[in-house]
Amino acid sequence: MDGKGRRGTRRSHPAAAQRGSKPTCLVTGGAGYLGSTLVRHLLDVGYRVRVLDRLFFGPASLAALDGDARFDLVVGDVRDIGPEVFTDAACVVDLAALSNDPAGELDPEATMAINFRGRNRIAAMARDAGVRRYVLASSCSVYGFQDDLLDETSATNPLTTYAQANLKAERGALPLATPEFSVTALRLATLFGLSHRMRFDLAVNGIALGLQTAGKARVLRDGTQWRPFLHVADAAKAFSTVLDSRPEAVSGRVFNVGSNDLNVQLLPLAQRIAVATGVPWQMEWYGDPDNRSYRVSFDRISSELGFSTRVGIEAGAAEIFAALKSGAVLPTDECFTVRWYKQLIAKGLALRQ
Repeated sequence: MDGKGRRGTRRSHPAAAQRGSKPTCLVTGGAGYLGSTLVRHLLDVGYRVRVLDRLFFGPASLAALDGDARFDLVVGDVRDIGPEVFTDAACVVDLAALSNDPAGELDPEATMAINFRGRNRIAAMARDAGVRRYVLASSCSVYGFQDDLLDETSATNPLTTYAQANLKAERGALPLATPEFSVTALRLATLFGLSHRMRFDLAVNGIALGLQTAGKARVLRDGTQWRPFLHVADAAKAFSTVLDSRPEAVSGRVFNVGSNDLNVQLLPLAQRIAVATGVPWQMEWYGDPDNRSYRVSFDRISSELGFSTRVGIEAGAAEIFAALKSGAVLPTDECFTVRWYKQLIAKGLALRQ
């Protein structure tokens, strides 16, 4: 199913009227690494959920929800979907994107078309459709390379197409906020943890994979660069925290999402994961020296919204290690974003429309 038509392709259920107490939330990109976790979290806390997704990685991450009357899936694209996707929706969480920094460079024009213009299109359409809340998934990568501890008032320094598109999406969406339409941008730390659409091209997940399969931790040169980290389940909780907050507390605002104690340099990160998984320490460098490095303050979301993370790096890595060891998770090609996008392109399934 290609989902390229303007109206998209909807899978719904006859019992859809028998739903929970909270309103319908549209989640774009809901079949992805974060999205498939967020959708389940929103259902768990009482929302009805509609997913809009192009399904570049297939529908398997949401297959278990097919029988849930509170859930429906629209196969379509943020670049051309029609306004009917917003029917009955009170809120939108906009995750649709080509992720991550390396993937964004495969086709910079497609990255800008989806991650920036497509998401700004969704924000404007949501406002015009009478949706009350819009939450944009941005990234701490907008900070690029800086030595200071960075908060939401710090200068941005996006170094990649992916980061630039996120910042443009923020700047396009936030001015749309009105008393009737709450708009919030969440700058997420680097994600990790098990997901229904698993990825092993993320630092913690990739290190755990290398240790389990080869007894080696693969670390991006030169290992001194800083990153903030965030478990995917905690990221999902951050979105519901914003959706459940008073509009005046979150509208027109940016929040960094993560935890101050999860700012870690990459080489110490690998060492910590090796200790947590009980694997003798061996290291393997890969890639060119990384020119991104940033430490981020998460005081605003903690003090103003009461948000805190629950899952630490060691626990998340150990969970992945155990899942790999048991065979519950397999490192298939779909788990490596750049590799999978390259295969789609080679098959003529271009990322552009």
